[in-house]
Amino acid sequence: MARKGSKPPKDLKKPRGKKCHFVKFFGTEDHAWIKVEQLKPYHAHKEEMIKINKGKRFQQAVDAVEDFLKKAKGKEQNSEGKGDSKGKKTPNKPLKILEEDDEDLSALKDPSEKDLTDSDPEPSAIERLGAGPGSGFKWESSPASSMEPISKRLKIIEEDTGSTSIQAADSTAINGSITPTDKRIGFLGLGLMGSGIVSNLLKMGHVVTVWNRTAEKCDLFIQEGARLGRTPAEVASTCDITFSCVSDPKAARDLVLGPSGVLQGIRPGKCYVEMSTVDPETITELSQVITLRGGRFLEAPVAGSQQLSNDGMLVIVAAGDRTVYEDCSSCFQAMGKTSFFLGEAGNAARMMLILNMVQGSFMATIAEGLTLAQATGQSQQTFLDILCQGQMASTFVDQKCQNILQGNFKPDYYLKHIQKDLRLAISMGDMANHPTPMAAAANEVYKRAKALDQSDNDISAVYRAYIH
Repeated sequence: MARKGSKPPKDLKKPRGKKCHFVKFFGTEDHAWIKVEQLKPYHAHKEEMIKINKGKRFQQAVDAVEDFLKKAKGKEQNSEGKGDSKGKKTPNKPLKILEEDDEDLSALKDPSEKDLTDSDPEPSAIERLGAGPGSGFKWESSPASSMEPISKRLKIIEEDTGSTSIQAADSTAINGSITPTDKRIGFLGLGLMGSGIVSNLLKMGHVVTVWNRTAEKCDLFIQEGARLGRTPAEVASTCDITFSCVSDPKAARDLVLGPSGVLQGIRPGKCYVEMSTVDPETITELSQVITLRGGRFLEAPVAGSQQLSNDGMLVIVAAGDRTVYEDCSSCFQAMGKTSFFLGEAGNAARMMLILNMVQGSFMATIAEGLTLAQATGQSQQTFLDILCQGQMASTFVDQKCQNILQGNFKPDYYLKHIQKDLRLAISMGDMANHPTPMAAAANEVYKRAKALDQSDNDISAVYRAYIH
């Protein structure tokens, strides 16, 4: 929900070829250019939108609107009581939810609506996200952060620990609001995750050069407007920011250090973003060699699946050079719903391995429960129905269990990759002298599944380790 506010910042240019209006969003200091057809008057559509959007952040926006109206009404009543020197009363001014530019907004208004004056009260600043008691998240209040281009109604927030995240609002993302960076983007690796990421970068107007070890995978993206890079070195030398997303630590090292690798194309100021899920030691090595050549390094592994990648709803966990993280803002907004910055290089690798360790162990436990239900004469479907009505209910559980019951193991996240992540997480635990017995047990089940030729199937194919 948008409101009248200041003029757009100079660095946030209006999209070409589209009839748009600059708006600021209630409940935040976020702002964006939004296409005319995507805007609706508040009063006429309030009840409809409340029914559709159940999230806390949307409710915060509604509360901010109502607070705005209440203050405006109070001000009008005071004005009516006092009058002016000529005995006139201030006319009643309904809420206007759009920021005007030089174009006519009459088509978007209710006939009875009139403009609010610049002196009308703004909603009070929100100091905390409604994430529950004790939440460590706060709105950034500096002028610099509030003036950054925001898309997908993203929110810049900062934890007490100093880590930063960019989060999408509960409402549906509006693709037209993303202002793509003018930097040239390179992307290496068009697998399950990389393909969806590149597709969304292109859709949002980024200039992208692609490379893949199997060149045929580039063809579809060339048709969508991407440029073709002949080698990783060429991509890194011709692009301002080069992303990579490959299968494992060896592939990540080879891509940078191998013949015609990224390192040969790095020059002072060039940015390299490693999106592969690898161990912290690999990240440290890559960060060092890139920065020694004058480059800037960021790690940004992603949590999600092929479907979430295609939908532009990944979670990006980044660490390293903070300025690169900021330069990647529009890219992260195009490919994900949320991104977090965790400080020095290596922290994102550690966090991602922990997340995938939990996911892999959980998936193995679900598979174990399904097979135990069958072994004891219980209905697997009933098990799933009960599970999905309890505290562990989630889209992940429902989809994976349904796929198992249907015998559908088409990969959304490769089983071989989750086993790799479990192995790396166990090794990380050993180095920290921290026990990981649950992960170790799950790892053995995935190793058995791999021995049963399930490596290139979905992680849910771990189920087959229990029935053979």
